[in-house]
Amino acid sequence: QKELVESGGGSVQAGGSLRLSCIAHGFISDTCGVDWYRQAEGEQREWVSSITRFDTSYTGSVKGRFTISEDKAKDTVYLEMNSLKPEDTAMYFCRRREGSLCTTSYWGQGTQVTVSS
Repeated sequence: QKELVESGGGSVQAGGSLRLSCIAHGFISDTCGVDWYRQAEGEQREWVSSITRFDTSYTGSVKGRFTISEDKAKDTVYLEMNSLKPEDTAMYFCRRREGSLCTTSYWGQGTQVTVSS
């Protein structure tokens, strides 16, 4: 069974750091890419960062503070988050894209990040 499991969330003070992990279980084929999204309470889910075999990309508000990386041997994608701000508080989700057109998506259950001022 294909499954994504996020971990690494928690509560930190502003300026702190966290590293989120997204572990893929049961996937056989290579992924088109893995994305991190976040959803603050009462807000829409927003894209944060992506990694493909060719490059990485970030939304403007996290550029320079967050770093996405992967360990293919562990089927894990990480999101290193530094200089955290209260506005980074949200549930963070990873998404894995697959299929010949990269239109099949798998989502994890999310991990909560809370940043206090």
